[in-house]
Amino acid sequence: MKSMSYLRTTVTAAGVALAALPALAEPLFWSTQANPVEESQKMRDDVLAGFPGGVDYQPSDPGPWLTRIQAELQAGSGTIALLGGLHGDLSGLGADLVDLSGIDTTGVNPVMMELGTLGTEEQKYIPWMQATYLMVANKKALEFLPEGADLNTLTYDQLIAWSKALAEGTGGPKFGFPAGPKGLKHRFFQGFLLPAYTGSTVTEFRSAGAEEAWGKFRELWQYANPASTNYSFMQEQLVTEEVWLAFDHVARVADAFNQRPDDFVAFPVPAGPKGRAYMPVVAGIAVPKTAPDMEQAKALVAYMLKPEIQIATLRATNFFPVTDVALPDDMPASVRASGPAIAATVSAPDALQVLLPMGLGDKGGQFNQVYIDVFERIILGGQDIRPVLDEQAEALRALMAETGAPCWAPDAASEGPCPVN
Repeated sequence: MKSMSYLRTTVTAAGVALAALPALAEPLFWSTQANPVEESQKMRDDVLAGFPGGVDYQPSDPGPWLTRIQAELQAGSGTIALLGGLHGDLSGLGADLVDLSGIDTTGVNPVMMELGTLGTEEQKYIPWMQATYLMVANKKALEFLPEGADLNTLTYDQLIAWSKALAEGTGGPKFGFPAGPKGLKHRFFQGFLLPAYTGSTVTEFRSAGAEEAWGKFRELWQYANPASTNYSFMQEQLVTEEVWLAFDHVARVADAFNQRPDDFVAFPVPAGPKGRAYMPVVAGIAVPKTAPDMEQAKALVAYMLKPEIQIATLRATNFFPVTDVALPDDMPASVRASGPAIAATVSAPDALQVLLPMGLGDKGGQFNQVYIDVFERIILGGQDIRPVLDEQAEALRALMAETGAPCWAPDAASEGPCPVN
């Protein structure tokens, strides 16, 4: 911790310089993001080291993260200065977050700023960084691409045909999927596969479109490497060439591009009948009402939006800036490869944006488990699709009723709990 005699200069939300104030304890930045040890250390060393007086950056899994902030809010005081989390993490805390409208957010993505209001008249959080999920292929796989297929406009049927051709042409399955215990498989089902066939994450969970979606994934799974049930970060299997074609979060394939920049290509996730569904991952920063030093906390929010800090955050986490900032030429190969793929995803004429789950409180894990259970029963267990969807729909309906969570995009807005048809 910095010496208490350290003098700092901060800039208030209104832009007024406050010089030569005695430094308080390092503000505690309590975050669900940049959790891996290497990323959290880069946050401390490369991103936050320039903040006057230093910052105590502490990442946490979502459950303990929520438990601690709730305890401080209930006590009416605490040590957390700044909260960092995904939109869904912060959405349930709106009433306990201070209004950050006074902070200069020039150049911040306006759509994300609107998300940060959490449906109120106040700016409950400020966008911090963004990412999404991508497809990655070893360039050796391109010769097996179906005739007439374009990487930027691929369909799920073409992905199945491509994976089949790869398996037949190389003597073994070359599609890889992060279905391991720490893999983000549930996000693929919630944000990509099901909405692409139903236009919904929750309401049409058991529809005919959902039945078709799981049937398509069962076809694709025939050509997946059987070891996919152990995969968590697809960059590892791409580098070893255990797989030639994979889906994963942009930060979880970064090392493949950084280690072998000339050998891989990134492209959008395929489209289904309802569009090219994709899940933008928006992380925000917020100040709880129990923050010990409001001025210091708001100064840290402003610091995180500086162009050079947004770039440093990208280098540390592989999450992209939320501000309109020019990327330097010396960015890692992963950034140079994934940037155009993300742009192609967002700007696609059939793009269908799917928000991360929200309003679930501490039940987010149970929500994810519903989709994981469907995967395990249908794809791994070989059970019939219709009865599994009917049974799991009841579990989903009960969970939505228990949490009272209203629908989020692309499902239509609901007055009460999001319905499951």
